[in-house]
Amino acid sequence: MTIDIKLHKYDLPEELNLGNIIAIDGEFMGLNVKRDPLCLIQISSGKSDAHIIQLNRKTYSAPNLVKLISNKDVTKIFHFGRADLAHIKYYLKTDVENILDTKIASKLARSYSDKHSLKTLIKEFLNIDINKQFQNTDFGGELTPAQLKYCANDVIYLHKIHEELNKILVRENRLDLYKKCLKFLSTRVDLDLASFKDDIWAH
Repeated sequence: MTIDIKLHKYDLPEELNLGNIIAIDGEFMGLNVKRDPLCLIQISSGKSDAHIIQLNRKTYSAPNLVKLISNKDVTKIFHFGRADLAHIKYYLKTDVENILDTKIASKLARSYSDKHSLKTLIKEFLNIDINKQFQNTDFGGELTPAQLKYCANDVIYLHKIHEELNKILVRENRLDLYKKCLKFLSTRVDLDLASFKDDIWAH
């Protein structure tokens, strides 16, 4: 597959139209939101394209990006959106509206497996082995072609994966449960940002 990868400095171009269903992912310096800055946001329209926004970490001013991700009329597909949404809310000061999540969908649909990584889902549904070598790498500086390809791989397959998972959810009568989990996701993010990491429902 040929991927059209475009790197944008600080924000998306104003005239760019990515449609009403986008895949989105973020790259950070680690998983501690307040310590580890949000570095990149990558977006795909699902047409073998990846738009990678290298954020201005001094100002985090990205009005076109914020307008897109806060637009309720645009559906956003994440894989483990919990981490991305926390970083986006903390650094870009916005909530993301209208969310789907392939990791949540996978855990509900694929109860036959305990493996729900993006790499696993791409292999199962598209029979493609992606290289996750650059998962733990420095995204805070200049980006190499290999890093850009890694970022692209994190979004270009999400449309198809969610489509396949949705079929299983419908077949197994778990779609309503999935929708309820998605409604709770923003609350789970708020709990994370308030430093409640444990399951508050536990005994």
